[in-house]
Amino acid sequence: MRGIRAVIALAAVGVVAAAAAAPPAPRWVGSWSAAQQLPEPANQLPDAALQGGLLRQVVHLSAGGGMIRVRISNAYGTAPLHLAEVHVARPLPGTPGAIVDGSDRLLRFSGNAEVTVPAGADYVSDPLDVPVAPLSDLAVTLRYASLAGQPTGHPGSRATSFLASDGDAAVPLLSQAVALAHWYMLAGVEVSGPALRGTVVAFGDSITDGRGSVPDANNRWPDDLARRLQAAPASRGIGVLNMGIGGNRLLLDGLGPNGLARFDRDVLAQPGVRWLILLEGINDLGVLTRDAPVSPAEHEALVARLVAAYRQIALRAHAHGIAVMAGTLLPWLGFTYYHPDALNEADRQALNAWIRTPGNFDAVVDFDRVLRDPAAPGRLLPQFESGDHLHPSPAGYQAMADAIPLAFFAQPRKARRR
Repeated sequence: MRGIRAVIALAAVGVVAAAAAAPPAPRWVGSWSAAQQLPEPANQLPDAALQGGLLRQVVHLSAGGGMIRVRISNAYGTAPLHLAEVHVARPLPGTPGAIVDGSDRLLRFSGNAEVTVPAGADYVSDPLDVPVAPLSDLAVTLRYASLAGQPTGHPGSRATSFLASDGDAAVPLLSQAVALAHWYMLAGVEVSGPALRGTVVAFGDSITDGRGSVPDANNRWPDDLARRLQAAPASRGIGVLNMGIGGNRLLLDGLGPNGLARFDRDVLAQPGVRWLILLEGINDLGVLTRDAPVSPAEHEALVARLVAAYRQIALRAHAHGIAVMAGTLLPWLGFTYYHPDALNEADRQALNAWIRTPGNFDAVVDFDRVLRDPAAPGRLLPQFESGDHLHPSPAGYQAMADAIPLAFFAQPRKARRR
């Protein structure tokens, strides 16, 4: 027995020594992501594209690192998604859809060039030892045969993708490519490096998604926030993920699943997430009376349900060590799609008063105060609006990003290692 115990003890020592000698696991942080949804008919891939081809998509990274991983999504697919190859490369400045010759690298999935993603699932690539700079662009090219079922995607890309019927995924310029203003099957880019601190998720609707920003200019408010973070030495290791969906609501499905339903996938499952900035609820208020007025009791009930949803988000985030900053809802009088009246505006003011109340969130950014017209507080300042009286202009988005206190990112909540 003493001999057996000695052997076990020596084996245990060997395990401990091996563990001590092993290098630390890489720390992965989200650098770019898009909230996935089932594209509505007007934003689906062209029928011809479903028979196979090449799809090159350009994304704008926030944090940089020495290694990358790419996440493919079939979250809303009804059949397995088979990709023959996935490549990454540096886009060629000044030539839309082109990549720098010689920069192309093949991604692998469990060592294989091809990957099959089950219906309803995501798939993360193997790490690729290629450095990427903060605030740089990355081209991701998918080569696929026929697509069974509707591809998952993100319609509000505000970025141009390029579709070709056939060819080599590594070719610098796709032949006869068709331009599309959407992303498909591409959910995220993760980076790894010793200086990375974590990820902030911007969770919201079209105002976070960037309606009113300039296509291919990366001037949504999360983009502007990423530039601020990279410019400050204390926050350079923080990634920013834009998880906005145009038309999204907290309580009911519409364009994309409701906010509470998508929270786990779009926030909790993101790599390295430590902070959340929440800006959502205006579509819930607007849809309530878009087609017909409702009673004051129904207005009151909706506000109460939205407050309960805010509480749920804070509770679920805190359970995962995530600090939550809430943004007040922006002015909207004059927005003709919802035609808000005095009762709708009272609902917005009630929600903003609750958001501002100390203790409900870890921090508050008062977007309403920053963007409202002092002479007409229910309206956006003219220099900050895009023209529809709800969505900010690029100047408005910059003002939103500038209003976010960077001290929030020194919150002591511990990041989860993924």
